[in-house]
Amino acid sequence: MARLSRNLPQSTVVITGASAGVGRATALRFARAGANLALIARDRAALEDVRGEVERLGGTAMVMPLDVADADAVLAAADAIAAERGGIDIWINDAMVTVFGPVWQLTPDEFRRVTEVTYLGFVHGTMAALRHMRPRNRGTIVQVGSALAYRGIPLQAAYCGAKYAIRGFTDSLRSELIHADSKVALTIVELPAVNTPQFDWARTHMPREPRPVAPVVQPEAIAEIIFRAALDPKREYWLGLSTLKAILGGMVLPAFLDRYLAKNAYDAQETKSLVSPAREDNLMTPVAALHRTRGRFGNEAANSVVAVPGPLARLIPVVAGGIVGLSLGLALGALPHRQANCALPRRPFSLLR
Repeated sequence: MARLSRNLPQSTVVITGASAGVGRATALRFARAGANLALIARDRAALEDVRGEVERLGGTAMVMPLDVADADAVLAAADAIAAERGGIDIWINDAMVTVFGPVWQLTPDEFRRVTEVTYLGFVHGTMAALRHMRPRNRGTIVQVGSALAYRGIPLQAAYCGAKYAIRGFTDSLRSELIHADSKVALTIVELPAVNTPQFDWARTHMPREPRPVAPVVQPEAIAEIIFRAALDPKREYWLGLSTLKAILGGMVLPAFLDRYLAKNAYDAQETKSLVSPAREDNLMTPVAALHRTRGRFGNEAANSVVAVPGPLARLIPVVAGGIVGLSLGLALGALPHRQANCALPRRPFSLLR
């Protein structure tokens, strides 16, 4: 990492959703490496706070207050950043909003808003980055995804749908870049539950306050992996054992997980505290008072997280199945052999019965 980060003081790193949570932690991690940052989020005052932290850590930052759902604003911001800094080297898409509740309690406007920010915000950011990276034939785009891009859970259908869409969009773009023989790198980092303020300001239709599904990880641990992924972009990174289990479990036992989540995921996403009638949410407009890096679940959050490249993780069930098959074969081979009756049936067996 020291070798790879040597050029960061001459590089420009753009981060969306930089005012809080994982985006803010990622900005501070790049600041410690001396990077030149461009910070995007809706709340100017919060971005100015982050800029102050960045500069105290040795980085530099320009702030771009905008809503990533506004494609024209994102494209214009990228043009301004590239003009001032001479280009864009790393673009990290992280901005998101969500809403908790069963589908029948959500409104079309809520679904639309989550999709416009959490999915289309990534599309807009990626298009803006490509507009400046492709002519130079270099640069890295990091998509901050989620285990929920592979395994949807109840109460977060809008968010899960957006994360699924990000993965499909990214896979399509990756093939297009390969076809174009482009040297622009593209990576996606699938996250576990993280202790961020989103659970304090996400809109909810549930009676109790929302919470992350345990186990929970601190945002600084996630930021470290995003930092590494930006400098050493693999196709995909899966973060946390819970992410591996959710993704691989969904591949192997999807119907079982449907029922398991139906039984357990409601209580797992709610605290014991009732939602206050005065509770504010950030779905449509920012909530100024809650911009910070960590949420309120630090007493149970881990300070480190395992990161496994997705292609390597996919080998786990293959290897496990091979070991089980080999063990079974050896066990059967050790049994005493008996003469089998191999007489053919009078009527051929049909697989169509």
